[in-house]
Amino acid sequence: MTERPPQRTPNRQLAALIAEAGFSNAGLARRVDQLGLEHGLDLRYDKTSVTRWLRGQQPRGTTPALIAEVFTRRLGRRLSAQDLGLDACAPVYAGLEFAATPEEAVDIVSGLWRKDSGSHAELRKIAFTPAGLVVPSRDWLIGRADDRVARGDPLPVNGARVPAQGRAPAVPRQRQTGQTDRGPGQRVSAGDIAALRSVGELFRTLDDAYGGGHARQALVRYLEHETEPMLRGTYGEATGRRLFAAAADLTRLAGWTSYDIAAHGLAQRYFVQALRLAQAAGDRPYGSYVLVTMSRQAVYLGHGREAVQLARVAQQGVGSAAPAVVQALLHSAEARAHGVLGEVRACTASLVRAERAMESARPGDELPHWARFFDQAQLADEFGHCHRDLQQYRAAAQHAERSLQLRAPGYARSRLFCRVVLATARLGLGELDQACALGAESAQQATEMRSARALEYVRDFEKRLEPYRDAAAVRNYRERVAALG
Repeated sequence: MTERPPQRTPNRQLAALIAEAGFSNAGLARRVDQLGLEHGLDLRYDKTSVTRWLRGQQPRGTTPALIAEVFTRRLGRRLSAQDLGLDACAPVYAGLEFAATPEEAVDIVSGLWRKDSGSHAELRKIAFTPAGLVVPSRDWLIGRADDRVARGDPLPVNGARVPAQGRAPAVPRQRQTGQTDRGPGQRVSAGDIAALRSVGELFRTLDDAYGGGHARQALVRYLEHETEPMLRGTYGEATGRRLFAAAADLTRLAGWTSYDIAAHGLAQRYFVQALRLAQAAGDRPYGSYVLVTMSRQAVYLGHGREAVQLARVAQQGVGSAAPAVVQALLHSAEARAHGVLGEVRACTASLVRAERAMESARPGDELPHWARFFDQAQLADEFGHCHRDLQQYRAAAQHAERSLQLRAPGYARSRLFCRVVLATARLGLGELDQACALGAESAQQATEMRSARALEYVRDFEKRLEPYRDAAAVRNYRERVAALG
């Protein structure tokens, strides 16, 4: 006798919420489609789709999260997919949310830390989603600072908390099994925040010298075991802002190291959450730096148009008030994006703006700690990359050589990248022997790092060698690289 397929259970939770919201089936489907467009998704749901959901069919992919967001906006309270009787948010969407409140931001980012510090290998395989860049960058640009981040202290006498960005107050999302709510815990001190900053400098130094894979997992565990308890501790407004700023910096670094090991979808999620933490900190310039980081990742992955948009949003977000070095950093990021698109005039214009901004900087100018790396060596590096992408090899070689002369030894990975740019420029100029010598030196250094980007730079150079594969210099290069194992 043939077995019948299991009968679906009608979704009474969804039915009750549809009635509460006053949606028709067609109206709900239309709102889900519209929200999908905001995230760059082309959805085609209709009233029949909603009827199927009510009968117990589970929508796929990111749709449960989108449906939950539709109801959250309508009813003015935070609802999860589970609250609607739907499967949990798909991994492709999780972590790309730009939280409505600081409390929700802590919930989202701490969940990301916990998943990453465990044996969740699939998290590191999530694909980069260009459409996922739109909403966070927009919300950061148009959003206003959170009115209150203090935790465990009484509310101000003059009134209650005002929801951020004009949204309805959010209630804490339903926690996963095994997740504990620490509640207001130990009071966070200035020493705690200083420790976070020192740890950030330590991991940044390791990343610069040895690659993102060297200590990335230790950084993520530190975030889970040390930073999360602080964020769930007790602190006033001023301390809270500094705490969120330090957490944003460490989270961006977790994203940067993930990017360096080619965990691009995970890196993207860390960057989005770092952007939200920076907003809670009230640190607009640092938010612009996170956007520039996102722009650099987009350039690396070949999404030049999105990279241009991110760099411009970063510039708009800080205006002309940022220090000259920060302005140079922002303009150089836009130049890199135009370069990868082959847009010569736009790239040149951005490089000129970056150079002029750098020239206007003065030795005594106050500079945020995260922008101190952007010096003449870094500016020359940006010029070298842009000219390489535009196939202007003479200029690329000149700037790459200057960068290598100025760059400190501790920035070993950056020096490797620049050396490959120089090798590519020499190859473009027909100087095959020099190109191969530089390439072999870079390949040697790449084997000493845990950096997928370093290996990819070398592979890109080797692809460019293919037309010359029968030349003695290229054969010698391949023998030297093969001997590295």
